[in-house]
Amino acid sequence: MIKLILLDIDGTLTNKDKVITPETHAALMRAQEAGVRLVLASGRPTRGLDKFADMLDMRSHHGLYVSYNGAQVVDCESREVWFNKAMTVEEARAVLTQLKKFPRIRAMIDHGDFMYVENVYDCMIKWGGGAYVGSDAPDYNVYDYEAHNNGFQLAEYFDMADRIDWTPNKILTTGDPDYLKAHTDELAAPFAGRLSAMYTGPFYFEFTPLGIDKAAAMKEAFESRGYKPEEMIAFGDGQNDASMCKYAGTGVAMANAVDELKAVCDEVTDSNEEDGIARSLYKHLPEVFG
Repeated sequence: MIKLILLDIDGTLTNKDKVITPETHAALMRAQEAGVRLVLASGRPTRGLDKFADMLDMRSHHGLYVSYNGAQVVDCESREVWFNKAMTVEEARAVLTQLKKFPRIRAMIDHGDFMYVENVYDCMIKWGGGAYVGSDAPDYNVYDYEAHNNGFQLAEYFDMADRIDWTPNKILTTGDPDYLKAHTDELAAPFAGRLSAMYTGPFYFEFTPLGIDKAAAMKEAFESRGYKPEEMIAFGDGQNDASMCKYAGTGVAMANAVDELKAVCDEVTDSNEEDGIARSLYKHLPEVFG
């Protein structure tokens, strides 16, 4: 019997308008009322998951977070930290120093109530949701989205490599997709075997502690509390969901997922615009929806 439903957020739980559709919402609420726990598993920071937990009343149903792409696991009701792994200050400074070689790739790091960047006005990238390419894409304010959508105020450190004195769970970098793709191999090369680095979206490339991904966090936090992979169903759409979907007893890719994820999942459901999560749950939880 499925006891945990593992949910990526962007492109999976939410549609293009960042909304949980009514049918998917109803299905997840019904699953929770039957005793199944929801797990929001995202690259977002922990506080960036709260609004989605509120939409699904997860605090009343013992919901869980896997945040920072697996660097932290938190009980969303009690705020008890089940798992946490952060970079050292020295590792963070090394990444930020390396970034100075790539002026069109910028870093964002959350700490407390703030999202730190080096220049709040250097905030625009070229992105049109895939409908445009290169210089034809409209400008998109990525700092505004990342900071305010996750509940942070923006703050500046003109040289973050010099100023950072805390141990971050991740360093998120961003840039125009073409430029980012052309330079990520060189950007990440010095950290091979030292840190994990991966794409989490067309214009997001992030660094986390070595060995961190969604599956590693789940194995560490959930198995010790008696949850088995065969009791989990996982939904995702991106490359960073692959470890989670392979780890869970049932891995489900959304129809809008990248091909790399579809190749490793047990099945493909409908898209995030077409209630793919609900359609899959009807099939895999007959004791709830029968």
